[in-house]
Amino acid sequence: MTTAAGLTTATVRRAADAPPLITEADLPAARHFIDGKFPDGAPERVIDVVDPSTESVIARIPEGTAEDIDRAVAAAVAARAPWARLVPKERSEVLHAIADRVAEKAELLARLESANTGKPLAVSRDDIGMTVDTFRFMAGAVRATTSLAAGDYAENHLSVIVREPLGVIGVITPWNYPLLMAAWKIAPILAAGNTLVLKPSEQTPLTTLKFAELVADLLPPGVLNVVNGYGAVAGARLAEHPDVHMIALTGSVASGRAVARAAADTLKRVHLELGGKAPVVVFPDADLAAAAAALRVAGFWNSGQECGAACRVLVHESVAEEFVAHLVGEVRELAVGEPRAGEDVEVGPMVSKAHFERVTGYLERAKSEGVRVAVGGGALDGPGYFVAPTVLVDVPEGAEVAREEIFGPVVTVETFADEEEAVRRANDVPLGLSASVWTENARRSHDIAARLDFGTVWVNSHLVLASEVPWGGFKGSGYGRDLSIYALDDYSRTKHVMHNHGR
Repeated sequence: MTTAAGLTTATVRRAADAPPLITEADLPAARHFIDGKFPDGAPERVIDVVDPSTESVIARIPEGTAEDIDRAVAAAVAARAPWARLVPKERSEVLHAIADRVAEKAELLARLESANTGKPLAVSRDDIGMTVDTFRFMAGAVRATTSLAAGDYAENHLSVIVREPLGVIGVITPWNYPLLMAAWKIAPILAAGNTLVLKPSEQTPLTTLKFAELVADLLPPGVLNVVNGYGAVAGARLAEHPDVHMIALTGSVASGRAVARAAADTLKRVHLELGGKAPVVVFPDADLAAAAAALRVAGFWNSGQECGAACRVLVHESVAEEFVAHLVGEVRELAVGEPRAGEDVEVGPMVSKAHFERVTGYLERAKSEGVRVAVGGGALDGPGYFVAPTVLVDVPEGAEVAREEIFGPVVTVETFADEEEAVRRANDVPLGLSASVWTENARRSHDIAARLDFGTVWVNSHLVLASEVPWGGFKGSGYGRDLSIYALDDYSRTKHVMHNHGR
């Protein structure tokens, strides 16, 4: 379709005649999962789970209370000691069995994820594949941990470093990657010998509940518990609970602050993976076409609802016009639609009406402030919460859309004149999760990457992840690391045992 301003925008692919992604039999039990089972009984209050592609209610889950969290924590406390006593080989075998079970049910989980979140099936399948890989990696890593060598560091005293589980971990996961972010927490937490209580997003709980259902026979009761509900009630109780030894959250900056405040009274550890506003620094010698093609994926993967998204381009002024032409050409070709409308759909809806209104609000304010829309720029016809893939140009330094996390299919483009300006402006945001540098100059790539204040910096790529390397940010993006052996470190504690062997 063409807007009044003459801009070509996407149209939403619909699938009126396609079979549904899931049937009622595919849904998990719409209850909490506590002490190895889904308790019977109807909840007093429920939360509607909405398909964002159609705006229809596909399930209703219980609205968890503080008492539900207390029951789940008690189950995790009771299961803690036996699970911690298992040797790494035994825990590893359980994690491999979980990976096998998820792999066996991969297509069901992918379709359930897409039905709940609106993700294109390609994104959901990638999520499930990495979920399997996360469990397999942690199953191996827990059998190969390293530490300071035992030895005499004081005369006649032998020092031994022991790595122990922390205990009960509280986990709060986000709506954008429901099962994958759960796996990033569950796998290292279990591998390290802890038990846990997890609160999924009230908007997207279905794959987490299905996961609990699928692995219930593989884990001792109480090791994994899932309580549905809102952050202000269930999440807050989990963060403040005196029997929870650590709270781990992936979510917004505001949620991170709330969790850290709630955890402070009991001095529990806090692991936070929060928002991002990833700068993409493009120098004149970069392969501009390759960079634009990469941003077609990295800027719009999961409909831009991705904390590492390549959402803020800083391009040298001498090549800005050429780069924007490449980028707009790529974005115009993006296929937008319902996940069941075809395997080639690349961009789905925003997850909820509230988030749809948040994203479109950013776009309206940007346009009113003189930011130019090169492509896209607003909502697409419903039903569903669809926003056109958008590129904003002529973005001035300090603009709201260049500093705040929009979390939608929106990429902004700014220009810079020299390296010093590029680094200064790239770092001049409150978040520090990820960034990328695009140049053919190897010396420049090393130097600029070292000067960027972000937890992950890619060179000539963006949004490439692997289970072996850590993920986490600086500044307002939080602290703690997901993936890699560093996650095992986060969910463990070290004890120094010193033996006087003098004679």
